[in-house]
Amino acid sequence: MAALWFLSALFLAVSLCSLYLTGASVALLLLLPLLLLLLVPVMWSRRRRGRGRSSRRSVCVLVMGDLGRSPRMLYHTLSLARHGFSVTAVGYPGAKPHKDVLNNDKIKIVYLTEVKTATTFGPKIFQYGVKIVVQTLQICYVLLKIDPPSYMLLQNPPGLPAIAVVWAVCLLRGSKFIIDWHNYGYTIMGLTHGDHHLIVLIAKWYEHFFGKLSDSNLCVTEAMREDLNTNWNIKAITLYDTPSPIFKETPLELQHKLFKKLATDFAPFRTRIESVPSNLEQTAFTELNVNTGDVSYVQGRPALLMSSTSWTEDEDFSILLKALEEYEGLITAGMKLPSLVCAITGKGPLKEFYNRVIEKMHFKYVDICTPWLEAEDYPLLLGSGDLGVCLHKSSSGLDLPMKVVDMFGCRLPVCALHFKCLPELVKHEENGLIFKNARELTEQLKLLFTDFHNERNKLGIFKRNLKEAKMVQWDENWDDIVLPLLPVND
Repeated sequence: MAALWFLSALFLAVSLCSLYLTGASVALLLLLPLLLLLLVPVMWSRRRRGRGRSSRRSVCVLVMGDLGRSPRMLYHTLSLARHGFSVTAVGYPGAKPHKDVLNNDKIKIVYLTEVKTATTFGPKIFQYGVKIVVQTLQICYVLLKIDPPSYMLLQNPPGLPAIAVVWAVCLLRGSKFIIDWHNYGYTIMGLTHGDHHLIVLIAKWYEHFFGKLSDSNLCVTEAMREDLNTNWNIKAITLYDTPSPIFKETPLELQHKLFKKLATDFAPFRTRIESVPSNLEQTAFTELNVNTGDVSYVQGRPALLMSSTSWTEDEDFSILLKALEEYEGLITAGMKLPSLVCAITGKGPLKEFYNRVIEKMHFKYVDICTPWLEAEDYPLLLGSGDLGVCLHKSSSGLDLPMKVVDMFGCRLPVCALHFKCLPELVKHEENGLIFKNARELTEQLKLLFTDFHNERNKLGIFKRNLKEAKMVQWDENWDDIVLPLLPVND
């Protein structure tokens, strides 16, 4: 207890110094953990009085982002419910979660209200500080309103201010605190502000200090586990992302239904044939014989190139667009390659920017569309693809792209942009290829789509390797690694 009071005094001194040296905006950010620490003595005494009150079979899963676009945390939620835990999933509204989550009686979803402060005056760091304070109050209100859980599981990033707030609430409610480290938040902020920006330095210190106060930690790669241990003195367990059972190869009949649905809004999925026989129902890829009910691929169909993104700074889609321009040039020059339909799914801040860039591009043999898919349709489209492309470059170099995991679940080979720990997932020349620039990606597209309809080509070999590989499923992996962290005293 004396140590906690000492930390409170230390933060007070730091905040006062920052107020004097850099103004109220920085002090506002630093005073947040101070206020939380000043509450600790009260929380500690209440925890001692309230021990045993929390529900021994309940867990709160918290995401400070779009809950429906947080697949790993939703997989946690489903696994917890499968083992009899009552789960409260807290996050922001947006994409609709999968029906397996929505229809599970043991899962309750509590949505946060998006914080949009009216503060427009002062420096941006001050505006950000105001948002942090509002979010702190919001998280406290929601977490104190729900029934006391035995565990709180937080996704990081984003973790500012959630890490400190959840830790404090866990003290108050007698809950165990678990952080699932997907990346470092400060490295993502560094993409926008630069590594040495004051707000980035504050975020780094914040994650480092409060991250060590959790009871248990999970992370997504061995490289991150080693980094947390070496540089942050945080002991974590690696829980690799593995594909959910919903990610699998899509039967041809379902492919046709999906392509018909997408053709309503996206021209690249519509048939290229002007006069279709009356007994056929056609898309760009498939055709249904309405007399027999048989579905087959259209002769000479295009290849379906899949990519998925949150349209943020850590994915440079100019690399893919440049490679597609060069691929178009190869066909124009006479090389025998299939035409391409490139479907890039997802939502995010840079989507409109890239849509404007795509509109100005003129292709004859390449079509690009950027659909946003329902949760049930996304795995079906991945399972219908011929090749995936991943442009995730990782702000820290320590996380792995979930989209590639999903693609592998669908037995979809991948061309992925190189970064530090990518070989933990993508095995070059085994389940895909790794590239460093647009030129290398172009060469890989040429290699994989040469002799496209021959299943013995390079692309076919990668697909067979994925089919023959023994993939550990999420449920099995979760039961071995996470469930032992959740002992329950009935």
